[in-house]
Amino acid sequence: MASSTRPSFSIDASFVADGVPETEKTSKESDNTYILRPIFQQRFRPSVVKDCIHAVLKEELANAEYAPEEMPELTKRLSENIKDKLKEMGFDRYKMVVQVMIGEQRGEGVFMAARCFWDVDTDNYTHDVFMNINFQVDISMIIEKGE
Repeated sequence: MASSTRPSFSIDASFVADGVPETEKTSKESDNTYILRPIFQQRFRPSVVKDCIHAVLKEELANAEYAPEEMPELTKRLSENIKDKLKEMGFDRYKMVVQVMIGEQRGEGVFMAARCFWDVDTDNYTHDVFMNINFQVDISMIIEKGE
């Protein structure tokens, strides 16, 4: 006896109100939506950040005097306050490097340099200096778009 084999097909598609199969909707919703470049409104603007840094320096150092044993704690506090303010401004998806250098005013000069890989579309920097009769504070900040 010859048996005939017929292919069997199974179709399982549930349709929703708009006529698109539900399986197609869920596959499109799970596509990757990685944003590789910052949105224009969230781009790093050095002038705005410099104003923020300057405001933090004026607030923290209004009546400060140079005391060598207190400077390590002051540099940490300044860098953390600056990073916190920038995260409040919407720069939370950026990698930030805040370098704080405090030196006593004795008429000496200081040279600083930094090197890094740079993406001209997203990375930037800003710099601010606060000086009074007792000391000088030099803030350098490098910011790059996080992965």
